Amino acid sequence: MENQYGQQPPKKNSNVIYFLIVVVLALLGTDVYLYLQKNKSDVRIVTQQDEQTRLKKDLDSLEAQVEQVNAGKAKMSAELTAKNDSLKAKIKVLRVQLAKGKLTKAELVKAEEDVKQLRYFVTKYTADIEELHKQNTSLTNERDTLKHSLVNAAKKADTLTKQNQDLDAKVKVAQALKLAESNIVAYKIRGSGKEVDVTRAGPAKKIKINFTVASNSLATKGMHDIYIRIIDPTGNLITAPDGGTFTADNSDLQYTYKTSIDFKDDGSEYIIDWVNPTPPFVKGTYTVILYADGGTMGKTGFTLK
Repeated sequence: MENQYGQQPPKKNSNVIYFLIVVVLALLGTDVYLYLQKNKSDVRIVTQQDEQTRLKKDLDSLEAQVEQVNAGKAKMSAELTAKNDSLKAKIKVLRVQLAKGKLTKAELVKAEEDVKQLRYFVTKYTADIEELHKQNTSLTNERDTLKHSLVNAAKKADTLTKQNQDLDAKVKVAQALKLAESNIVAYKIRGSGKEVDVTRAGPAKKIKINFTVASNSLATKGMHDIYIRIIDPTGNLITAPDGGTFTADNSDLQYTYKTSIDFKDDGSEYIIDWVNPTPPFVKGTYTVILYADGGTMGKTGFTLK
């Protein structure tokens, strides 16, 4: 009996030791678990802070890119202007969320997706602006080229107009009738009406201007107005009773007599009668100038004793 009672205490001590070991192990496990959880939390906090920092940098980069585009000189269309305003608004919202510093993991993921979409739109937006700028540059070049062409065309047109005017003037000069041969005879008129040529001023009443026109293939065949200016021996123009005027050699002139002839370019001889409406002819030499087609046909004259 003594031996049995003597062996009981060691068994109880052994159980206590086992229990203490279990308790120690449990405490160690709890510490390890708490330590690992703490590390996970620290890693999660660090990771979340890193993501927020990266997100802020992305926003800074996006905003700088948008501002760079806005600084361009290209005129934005209504669609691009709307995109620009939308991008600025989205960036502002994300900055407000980041400033709070309390974004959850899900909110960070969503923000990162928004940034990816923003970056895509900014890239496309930049490309659109560049394309618009190229189109504006191309249109400007085309406009300048067109203006240059128009200026050259206007200069050529002015040159051609002047050349045509010069040519028209030369043609008109070439078409104008010119005297080939001419002579003038003075006549008196008897009571019977018969005309007799004279060389004295006293009895003279009228003159006959006899002339032919130089051949001219450019001249218009048909009726041509003939204006005559007769200058007396004192140098005064004998004017028509109606005081008529005409234009020749770029000057407005008074005429003595006006008639017309039918030009056929066949060498025909023409005769123009002119009765002096003023007092009798005077002694001396008279100058007779004929005009047609805006120019001088020729000059002749006669002398009375």
